[in-house]
Amino acid sequence: MADRATMSVRNDISGLRSFISREENWRQRLQDVVGEHLMPALEEFDIDHDELADVLGEPWAGALWGCGFEDFLGRRYGEENIVDLYLKRRGWRETALNRAYFAALRDAPVSLYEVGGVEPGVSMVLNDLLANAAPVIVREKSATQSLKKWDRIAVRVVTEHEHHVISGALLPFSADAVDLLLAGLRDALRLKKSDVLRLTRDQLRGCAPVFTSAWLFTELPRILTPAQPRLCNSDGDEIVFHDLRFPLATGVKQKDVAARLDKAKGLLAESRQFWNWVAPRKGRAGRSADGLMLETQIDGGTMLGSLELKGKALQVSVNSARRAAKVEALLIAAAGKLLGRPLTTIRTVEQMLAEKHDAQRQDEADEIPPEIARQVARDYLDNHYRETLDAPIPALGGKSPRQAVRSAAGREKVIEWLKVLENRSARHDDGPIAEYDFGWMWAELGLQERRN
Repeated sequence: MADRATMSVRNDISGLRSFISREENWRQRLQDVVGEHLMPALEEFDIDHDELADVLGEPWAGALWGCGFEDFLGRRYGEENIVDLYLKRRGWRETALNRAYFAALRDAPVSLYEVGGVEPGVSMVLNDLLANAAPVIVREKSATQSLKKWDRIAVRVVTEHEHHVISGALLPFSADAVDLLLAGLRDALRLKKSDVLRLTRDQLRGCAPVFTSAWLFTELPRILTPAQPRLCNSDGDEIVFHDLRFPLATGVKQKDVAARLDKAKGLLAESRQFWNWVAPRKGRAGRSADGLMLETQIDGGTMLGSLELKGKALQVSVNSARRAAKVEALLIAAAGKLLGRPLTTIRTVEQMLAEKHDAQRQDEADEIPPEIARQVARDYLDNHYRETLDAPIPALGGKSPRQAVRSAAGREKVIEWLKVLENRSARHDDGPIAEYDFGWMWAELGLQERRN
């Protein structure tokens, strides 16, 4: 990503890079600046510079180097600047477009931008979140193919003739990275939390390494120790689905097994062929000590599994290995020789979700025409979000969106909430969710002007 510009004749920086590599003092200065961007995180997470590409992937390692390189182009050492020196000595070898681009990149500070409208492959609108600047329309082909409205990016906007383009080093910022960046900027500039963050161009230039550090300190923990909450049941067992199929012994009928199951402790009949396996509720469901607890309540007890007589077999479903062993023991005691030894199928949560997703997609493809499926999905989303406007939202302090917009502070929270909804939906694959228009929600809450 950092070398995206080098692939264009217009913005070819190969001559400038070669010039720096031959000048020992400037080469060392470049290494020092890149170190300012990378070393705090590398030292914190005990990663060698050469390992960065393996950890993040080559494109991101290149983008991070580009952040330091572009910062270096704007640095002055006394009266000296590398771009000025290069253009003086080697500028005659460059095209007029390249010379203008180098000079503009030298003067452009990095900032945090929010993506407005996007025309894929053509342009996008960028709103500077840190400086008092009007939104700009940026000509861009590659980045606009993946960026969505309300994405936030750290990049340099470069003026090129009568147009704007972005530099080669672009970093997408998650909500966590934005929070860390803002805190880092306040700390670097010794600002209070109550102070409005409006930085001058000189302040932005001086804080360039803070942007890279904020991105790294957010991304590296996610990659090195990805958050994978452990799913467990109310017994503390890891969720692994077990489907047991007990064949009925020769000559045994369903009614014979049903009569035994009706008498077994903990089995509650729902029909002549179906039972719920229930235990007294142990405690409050929620998050266990080391993971997320999944629990289903039924008749005041905890649902442990289900049993169903189908044809010549009793099919049992539970969600852990320990429960599978317990239910097998329970059935041996209850039905004895009426049942044969079970055949067990085991599936992880991921496998079960994948199977369900594939089945749903196949059902949709087989049964519902695409245009009808899209309309059904849009109708569902309309109803869902209309109800959401009057529902308490944790991100809004427990208030509904309609309640929150009544205050100035609440309106800002609602705007951020709407942006998150719209941005996440746009990041789905092609389909009704990705295409859903949230404009009516902005209008209904009296915030339409803030969306445009």
